[in-house]
Amino acid sequence: MFDFLRRLMYGRYGNDSLNQFLLVVAIVLLVPWFFTHWAVLSILIFALLIVVYFRMFSRNTYKRSAENQKFLTWFTPLQRKVAGRKMQMQDKEHRYFKCPSCGRTLRVPRGRGRIEITCPHCKRKFVKKT
Repeated sequence: MFDFLRRLMYGRYGNDSLNQFLLVVAIVLLVPWFFTHWAVLSILIFALLIVVYFRMFSRNTYKRSAENQKFLTWFTPLQRKVAGRKMQMQDKEHRYFKCPSCGRTLRVPRGRGRIEITCPHCKRKFVKKT
C-alpha cells in the first residue's frame, strides 16, 4: 500500500503551507455550512478542496513552489504579528507600549505607576501608566 502511494506521488508537488492554509479555511467554512446548508458555501468548500488536490498532485513543482513563496511572503508577517500579540497577552509581568515617534513596541515592567519611557531606538520620551 505504501509503495503504491510512494510511486503515485513520485514527481508530484505534495503538500505545503498554502495547501494547509486552504484546507483549514475549507474546514472552518464547514462549520457554518452544517447549520445553514447554503449552496454558495458548499461550492466554495468544494472549490477549495479541488485546488488543494490539484496543487498536491501537480507535476509542475516550480510553479507550485512559486505560489507557495508568494503566499508565505504575505502570511509569515501576519503569523509573526499574531504570535507576538499572543506572547504579550500571556506576559503578566510587563506592559507593552508603542513609541509615538517610531512605532516600535517597548516592554516595561508592570506596577511602577506613571513612568517616563525613553525609546532606545529614536530616544523620544513619553509618559505612561504601568
